[in-house]
Order: sequence, then C-alpha cells, then structure tokens
Amino acid sequence: MTTAIPSKPPVETDVAVIGAGAVGMFQVFQLGLQGLHCHLIDALSHLGGQCAQLYPHKPIYDIPGIKACSGAELVERLREQMAPFAPTLHLAQQVQTLVQQDDGRWLLGTDQGTALLAKAVVIAAGVGAFVPRALNLPGLDAFVGTQVHYHLDDAAALAGQHVVVHGGDEAAA
Repeated sequence: MTTAIPSKPPVETDVAVIGAGAVGMFQVFQLGLQGLHCHLIDALSHLGGQCAQLYPHKPIYDIPGIKACSGAELVERLREQMAPFAPTLHLAQQVQTLVQQDDGRWLLGTDQGTALLAKAVVIAAGVGAFVPRALNLPGLDAFVGTQVHYHLDDAAALAGQHVVVHGGDEAAA
C-alpha cells in the first residue's frame, strides 16, 4: 500500500483520534465535554471497530452500567453520545505517518491523502486495523471491489450471485 501525498495544506484540529472503536468513540465524547474538536480516523468504512466487525449481534456483558447489549447496540449508543460534539470522520483510511512538529503539534497523514495538524493525538487502535490479508495473485487487484470482496459490507449487493466465502469469521456462517 502506498501513501497518498496530500494535495492540500493540513487541516488544523485540537485532537486526532486514531481508532473508531468503542474506546475511540468514547474518547471523542470525553474530549468534546472539554470543548475540544476531534477528527476520528479508522481503517474500517464504519464506526465501531471490533464490536461492529467481530460481534455485532452477540451480547456484551462487561460494559459498566449496562447489563447486556450487542456490539451493534453499543456502537449506536456511543454514536449518539458523541454526536453533539460533531467529530469529523475519516473512515476507510489508515494512518501512514505521524510526525511531531517543531511547535509540538502532530502532523498526521493517511493512505487517502488526508493531512491533519493536531495539538494532540490519541491512539485508540486496540488490536490494530481490521484490514484483510489480500490474496497475492497476479492480476487479482483488477477485480477487487467488483468480483473480489474482502469485506462483506453490503450483502444485499451480492443477492442472486454465486459466492465463495474463504475464511472463518462471522460473515462465513
């Protein structure tokens, strides 16, 4: 994967939060209470991280103040909680560079060419980016997104198609 070169000057912000899972989303809420604006970056194309990707329909029992909820329910509650603070979302992007500047701020660059200049950076990446291990076959890249899909984000788009699922996560069930 190559790093895209930003074509515009970096966007200045109070805080860049890397990781839009439960911890990153809650961090945006906490920083919002302090009057700080956040940019939230995640490799996935949606909020929720591990909760949304690995167990959206399974019960979670270890969230303080909540007897039980599914991963999807937790993500929705966190989305509602941080909504008043209007974070800027940068989804389906991976942070590629992070360099401290002479003035103490951090210059962050993503693989999609986004550049942020932040007073602080919070890394809430958990186990890391949920990105697929791409198959290493000559010429396969030409079919990614049309005939080869690494994430089953839109199952309805595959209705009526012959599908081969390789892997063992919940989507394979």
